[in-house]
Amino acid sequence: MITRRSLLGGLAAGAAAAATSGFALSGRAYGVPAPAAAPRGPAQSAAGMPLHLVNDSGAYANSSVWIYLVGNDGTQQVHVTPDGELKPVALADNGSDGFTDYAIPLAASGTTTLQLPQMSGRIYTALGSKLKFKAVEDGNGKAALAYPAGWVAGDPNYDVLHDCAEFTYNSGGMYCNTTMVDMFSVPLALQLSGAKEQTTGTLKDGARARIFADVKAAEGFDRLVIGDRRVIAPGHGLDSGLFAGDYFAPAVDEAWSAYVAKDLSVTTNAGTFTGRVRDGKLVFTTPQGLKGERGAPTGAISFDKPSTRDVLFCDGTLAAPNDGTRGPVAAVLGAALNRSTLTSHTAQPATDPATFYGERLTNHYAKAMHAATKDGRAYGFAFDDVAGFASYIEDPAPKELTLTLTPF
Repeated sequence: MITRRSLLGGLAAGAAAAATSGFALSGRAYGVPAPAAAPRGPAQSAAGMPLHLVNDSGAYANSSVWIYLVGNDGTQQVHVTPDGELKPVALADNGSDGFTDYAIPLAASGTTTLQLPQMSGRIYTALGSKLKFKAVEDGNGKAALAYPAGWVAGDPNYDVLHDCAEFTYNSGGMYCNTTMVDMFSVPLALQLSGAKEQTTGTLKDGARARIFADVKAAEGFDRLVIGDRRVIAPGHGLDSGLFAGDYFAPAVDEAWSAYVAKDLSVTTNAGTFTGRVRDGKLVFTTPQGLKGERGAPTGAISFDKPSTRDVLFCDGTLAAPNDGTRGPVAAVLGAALNRSTLTSHTAQPATDPATFYGERLTNHYAKAMHAATKDGRAYGFAFDDVAGFASYIEDPAPKELTLTLTPF
């Protein structure tokens, strides 16, 4: 299994990271990281896997759709040309307008097939207008890309209808997902063929409009809907004043109060952690044989009350290092707070989706995303993969990948 943190590790650096503050990637609660994308030698330069691009949007002709394949090859930031060549990002690629043109047009009609090299990255789709990726210098003096930040009104791509899927393709296989962690705009579906046939991300008929309507109708979430262009994730709404910074505070207070007098158990691959609130901290004893963290009692890990920002980004107090102990517990807590199951379920992670998002204070954005997909899976927040509810698929022997722009 792969982490979303390692999926695109190293992509956002220096100015690129500053331009896309929401580009911080989240981690999986279970499993171990997939092998990192290794640098490719000359013999591998032409290697790749067919990537099929299908435009079934019904709203835009092929001539009005552009694809961008951008990411990291293990040593540097790269982009893919229309003929499947992997090229490093270069400052000289910026044109007279100050931006690169890494756009790959679709075929005049029908399916477009490209060769996808081994790399980690994103497949961006732009509809109606091209995206503006700016080559910048990162903190180490290397060329990097400032990625689109559709949740920032001043971003040069704010008015462009666009979205993306994420992937890592390396010697270990293909690991990919559709994502709504930052925003939702363009319905996308992935089909991965290899050891078996898998699909994810496909929306129900008319579900794009339903997502916009459901989020608009949810108390406190309405300002996240930007016309008919996109719905911004609530975490990004914090910085732009579109979402309340204390939204989850009552739910967090309720959970912390509940576990003063009773136990909370969190089960991960490392075993079962048992927690209670002591002096304002949620303190877990670790399974036998595991060490505690620095600053906590021996054999224990602890969590201060998370802020609404921590809950939505699964960061801060709920940051989840890939350490096999604190990280998995933090991921489960983050998922439980987003799904509003932490107080009601003393054994976590909760696994029955019928119990998710049932409280007034819940992540209504993620709720709308899950309600919209045919398989009930979506990446509505960073740890949506807890208990297997993310729109994520992987294959150790991939043969081809298809990205479809599904009907609006």
